[in-house]
Amino acid sequence: MAVPKSLVYLVTTEKLADNNSVHSVGGEVLMRQIDDRVIVVQVLVAFFLCINFLLIITFFKKDCFRTNMRYIFFANTLLSDCLFLILTDILLILSYFRFPMQVWLCLILCIVSSMNTCVTPITLTAMTLERYVAICMPLRHGELCTTRRALNCILIIHSLGSMPIIITLFIFFTSATYSLYTQYRICSVDMFILHRWQGHVRSAVQQLYFLIMSVTIVFSYVKIMKVAKAASGENKNSTWKGLRTVVLHAFQLLLCLIQMWCPFIEAAVLQIDLMLFINVRYFNYITFILAPRCLSPLIYGLRDEKFFLALKYYAFFGLYKK
Repeated sequence: MAVPKSLVYLVTTEKLADNNSVHSVGGEVLMRQIDDRVIVVQVLVAFFLCINFLLIITFFKKDCFRTNMRYIFFANTLLSDCLFLILTDILLILSYFRFPMQVWLCLILCIVSSMNTCVTPITLTAMTLERYVAICMPLRHGELCTTRRALNCILIIHSLGSMPIIITLFIFFTSATYSLYTQYRICSVDMFILHRWQGHVRSAVQQLYFLIMSVTIVFSYVKIMKVAKAASGENKNSTWKGLRTVVLHAFQLLLCLIQMWCPFIEAAVLQIDLMLFINVRYFNYITFILAPRCLSPLIYGLRDEKFFLALKYYAFFGLYKK
């Protein structure tokens, strides 16, 4: 089966090669600029991974965190983000150096990476619902938000997060020939979109997820806002703090959901200008892939007093004490 013409990144690298061969001076400037950007990405990824690993260690060190639903969701987000950052960074480096690999190996990397793409936004939606139950249904919070229910929810979250890539791969398996799996290609998720209608199906699934999660966030925000206006004293402060957490979740979720639109935006920009496409793709990677993954430590790692004190203690190897 012929390689599809819609492989955005493969087309981009071919165009880059052509530009570098025809315009040597301009090519050197372009490659130096990309080198600088790749280095910046590596520094950011390493920084976020170090912070996330420290947060994960803090979570597993304390029993009070391992038995609390919102901290369990938080740890699930951290683990998923770490795996996602590592895999996307590997794919970025392989694509940048135009290192080809067999399609079956690329398939495995893309499956794991794509499964973790939706885990963070779905987990954020579940965390928002947990805040809704804690504020709007405080008497039932202990009953509904148990450790066992949290683990069951994580299984559901990962199942839902796997559905988009399962649908994409099911269509791919029915369309691809056996010889395609042994061919060498520049690895990209777009490689598995062999026909235009397959891209439309993937887009429809992503938009459905976008709609459901957006409605859930808005519903929770409106309900918590009503409780916040009616609350008084300490309850009012606690409720407004929960409302601010929901707002941060909504902002983080918005960045994650915009990521689903990035492939379509980049494909349209590629038809206009190559340099603009490179800039847009770099901006999208920093803003909609790296940035949402650094907000989780901010929301629960720094804003949560209990977790922040434990984090300080382990970050300073036990030398810091309250």
